[in-house]
Amino acid sequence: MTTAHTQAGRAAIILAAGQGTRMKSKLPKVLHAIGGRPAIDWVIALAQNTGCSEIVVVVGNHSPEVAAHVSGKLGPQALAVQDPPLGTGHAALSAKQRLAGFVGPVLIMFGDTPLVTEQTLEKLIAGLSEGASVAVLGFEPSDPLLYGRLVVSADGNLERIVEARDASPKEAKIGLCNAGIMAIDGTKLFGLLDRIGNTNAKGEYYLTDIVGLARADGLRVSVTRADADEVLGIDTRAVLAVAEATFQGRMRAKALENGVTLIAPGTVFFSHDTRLAEDVLIEPNVVFGPGVTVEKGATIRAFSHLEGAHVGTGSIIGPFARLRPGADLGADVHIGNFVEVKKSTLGDGVKANHLAYLGDATIGAKTNIGAGTITCNYDGFDKFQTTIGAGAFIGSDTMLVAPVSIGAGAYTGSGSTITKDVPANALSVERSDQRNVEGWAERFRAKKLAAKAAKEGQTK
Repeated sequence: MTTAHTQAGRAAIILAAGQGTRMKSKLPKVLHAIGGRPAIDWVIALAQNTGCSEIVVVVGNHSPEVAAHVSGKLGPQALAVQDPPLGTGHAALSAKQRLAGFVGPVLIMFGDTPLVTEQTLEKLIAGLSEGASVAVLGFEPSDPLLYGRLVVSADGNLERIVEARDASPKEAKIGLCNAGIMAIDGTKLFGLLDRIGNTNAKGEYYLTDIVGLARADGLRVSVTRADADEVLGIDTRAVLAVAEATFQGRMRAKALENGVTLIAPGTVFFSHDTRLAEDVLIEPNVVFGPGVTVEKGATIRAFSHLEGAHVGTGSIIGPFARLRPGADLGADVHIGNFVEVKKSTLGDGVKANHLAYLGDATIGAKTNIGAGTITCNYDGFDKFQTTIGAGAFIGSDTMLVAPVSIGAGAYTGSGSTITKDVPANALSVERSDQRNVEGWAERFRAKKLAAKAAKEGQTK
């Protein structure tokens, strides 16, 4: 069903039908992640943040995972299927049913090009408001050998795009190359796409031919320049690694600019949604998975891993600590070396300074968790909750067998296995009576040494 449009908003066509065979992966290339976020999600978010009220993602029948992913984010109405795959121009034309009659600017983007910035797209779209019917994004790679060249006239108009294999010696010296991304006047888009031919070696319909068609109609075609690292198209694992490094560099620079101290920036790794407040201190070799927020003045010490966690003001995490999804820490919490926290809420001032596992727990303010403490939250089938009141003292090597509740101000004796609720301000001790057997160690050693001597005598 064709959708009629009369608004002059913005729309985006995201091409994501490529098979990505060079990735050598069962996972479609647009679902590979940069900063913990699939490449296609970066492009969708970019379109949304640039004000696109209509987004069409063109997929192929060979990648049902991509269709399912996009449908889950935008709904099935956002999908257009290119079948069979006949080139980029044919792919863009697949969106005609959804966008027929759209009169605003239409961005044509690529699902494997996640690092373009909003500022660059705004400059590209500005070319349309300045009188162009087609605006093309260009860049200057260090090695332009394989890229299509942008042939620009003396007055700044783009005349044509020449593929590398078709370039004359003079054209081959052009450093400005085609990045693929375009902005096109919606009133002209499908009239131009409909006229793209396939008289070429591959028999495909190339989006780049739209430039020549527009110029033949007397329409202006503008060029906007982007940095080379913005327009990386992820088609191999090596390029994926370069894209990840580019993203990490951006995040480190942003953190430093926003008042975060990174002692060794190159060793800290971020996710797309990492949120760090002013005066946070990050020591070397820290990894932030998705969903982490760190409040003002907190310190994340070396070799810590955080994911899906909230760290309160002034808290100290690590070294060698792990915060898993659902870890919600209040202010001035101390989580020390080899402590793991999962799906637990820790009140202000809680301290667990070493060698503990806290899972599915609610822990009151200023509670002290001794070394070796474990919340035994799993019976092989279900998870159970541990609740510890404010100001409690959990002795070293305490096993808290959930479901169990420790009252405010209560103590547990070191080495105890707590299976029953402990009242507030009580002491709970669970140990067998200690028995000392005088002379046992001496007799044990003598027995072992005699056995060893006898064995050696038999082998002589």
